[in-house]
Amino acid sequence: MKISVIIPVYNAEKYITQAVESALQFEDVYEVILVEDQSPDNALQVCQELSVQYDRVKLYQHPDKGNHGAGATRNLGIEKAEGDFIAFLDADDYYLPNRFDAEKELFINKDVDGVYGAIGVHYYSQKAKEQYYKVFGDRLTTVYKKHPPKDVFPGQLNMIGTFGLFSIDALTVRKSSLQNMEYFFKTHLKLHQDTEFLFRLSYYLNLYPGILDKAVAVRGVHENNRITKVDSRQIKPASTRVVLWKEVNHWAENENTIPEDIKLHIKRVYRSFQIANAPFLKKWGMITKYFFTDYKSIRSGLYNINFRNDLF
Repeated sequence: MKISVIIPVYNAEKYITQAVESALQFEDVYEVILVEDQSPDNALQVCQELSVQYDRVKLYQHPDKGNHGAGATRNLGIEKAEGDFIAFLDADDYYLPNRFDAEKELFINKDVDGVYGAIGVHYYSQKAKEQYYKVFGDRLTTVYKKHPPKDVFPGQLNMIGTFGLFSIDALTVRKSSLQNMEYFFKTHLKLHQDTEFLFRLSYYLNLYPGILDKAVAVRGVHENNRITKVDSRQIKPASTRVVLWKEVNHWAENENTIPEDIKLHIKRVYRSFQIANAPFLKKWGMITKYFFTDYKSIRSGLYNINFRNDLF
């Protein structure tokens, strides 16, 4: 295999060396592409040192040297990649020695566009663990059982029962298959670019399960994670999900090949987050309206923890 590992770098001077060296342990990794996104710390200097130290490490910045966010930064990495396969890694995460074991076997089949696996979690400090253990615990982020590719898209939409999740850190895709995508990461989304990307990717590409019962990569949790920044501003999770599902709903409405039942399901999930995030009076107005006009939207909301928590 000839794998390009893309690492967007922002405010990660403490972690980027570990991430890079975890990728370089594999002979199949042809290159590690660092895209530095105008970090406020010394990450750029560390990246420059890594690119000098290791021949396989390539460093890029945006043409204006500015900050453009994770989506645009990953897009630039994809544009620069020369490998036959693309893998992603966040700068504060790292790969485990079994990261590409399943890929070596599965990608022999030309029908396999992508492979996903499970990731674990590592807390970089006791404070981070105390604050975010309730979110991540010691659990794997994984799909709970092996599904055929046709079930991955509706599975992520929670249309076929409890499906689970997979992270972009555990995803490897055939670069030639990405030509089926009109665009990659949506740059105007501030959060959830990777979730939205995985939805579309699983619709257009044949994604196969790799190692699901053991971690192939590790998510690093610390005080400066983007999720902590969101919480520090006291932004309700439902509000960021409204933006995500608005985007997914817009895409589904304009994609003629998506079946109508799936489009309707997406619209109802979007509506449930709108209700969850609405002020009290508007919330109950929407609940009353849809109770009579589209009861399944309300039923969908009952599966939304933000909807339930803020109902009264």
